[in-house]
Amino acid sequence: MKFLDEAKVYVASGAGGNGCVAFRREKFIEFGGPSGGDGGRGGDVVVEAVNGLNTLIDYRYQQHFKAQRGGNGMGKDRHGANGKDTVLKVPVGTQVYEEDGETLLADLTEVGERIVIAKGGNGGFGNAYFKSSTNRAPRRANPGEPGEEFTIRLRLKLIADAGLIGLPNAGKSTFLAAVSAAKPKIADYPFTTLHPQLGVVRVDNQEFVLADLPGLIEGAHEGTGLGDRFLGHTERCRVLLHLVDGTGEDPGEAYRIVRAELEAYGQGLTDKREIVALSKADAMTPEMIQSQTAKLEEACKKTPLVLSSASGQGVPEVLRALFKVIGEASADTDQPKAKEAVNP
Repeated sequence: MKFLDEAKVYVASGAGGNGCVAFRREKFIEFGGPSGGDGGRGGDVVVEAVNGLNTLIDYRYQQHFKAQRGGNGMGKDRHGANGKDTVLKVPVGTQVYEEDGETLLADLTEVGERIVIAKGGNGGFGNAYFKSSTNRAPRRANPGEPGEEFTIRLRLKLIADAGLIGLPNAGKSTFLAAVSAAKPKIADYPFTTLHPQLGVVRVDNQEFVLADLPGLIEGAHEGTGLGDRFLGHTERCRVLLHLVDGTGEDPGEAYRIVRAELEAYGQGLTDKREIVALSKADAMTPEMIQSQTAKLEEACKKTPLVLSSASGQGVPEVLRALFKVIGEASADTDQPKAKEAVNP
């Protein structure tokens, strides 16, 4: 399935049904007079986050969604049928923007969350509604109100506990394949990963979701390479695993390039917890590992972990370090809620 994280959609709610002008006068039946019913309400357009979806590919082939129009009122005080709602099902983590792409309407982060994007028009009143003591036979009815129509933008930001970042060929896809059941494309050339990949990682009988994001290069925030369009997926990650290729010429410079792109993108990415690891230890000698680790430590101001996805060296330690940070971030998130429950 092709990955699609942005879509432009036209939505239109249903118009309300028209009210009816009708009269009832039958022999031997009392209380005759106006009997025109009201029109039905038009259907809404609703966006709902559902489980089982991880892409917006459905909205590549259909971009127009219209709710049903309300039925017209009828004689004998019969109300018109309400129009059916149209529901746009999207993955959890989808944001709904206005057409300008800047005004946020909703951020659906949990299964079952829904928002009415376009409200259906109210139905018109039939002439029975206008009957009064001074107007016994009204001959007027209201038309139904029109629905709303406009264009919205859907933008998916994957919800993952941890995100993999680094330059192309840093070993991100190999790491994801080694620690999860995901099967990302792996090759010995840059930009093998063209779309984000998700995998479920299990460590010490605990699970978390890991996202492999396409590699950044210098100038990505200006559109170079794949640009920074996939960096939005890291905004929801609780921790970042920064992989640096240990076989490269200067691991410190490679680290600084990616950090500069994160800073240029903004959105608080540089403030996220980060674990730095030197990858491809199986292709290096002990002396080379020591030298490259020193260069990387000088750049990131912390002691980097060393791992090899091919041999498994250092992988459990990295996973435990990730899970520890994820647990701490989860506890920090839940703490305010606990206080509110005690002191409402």
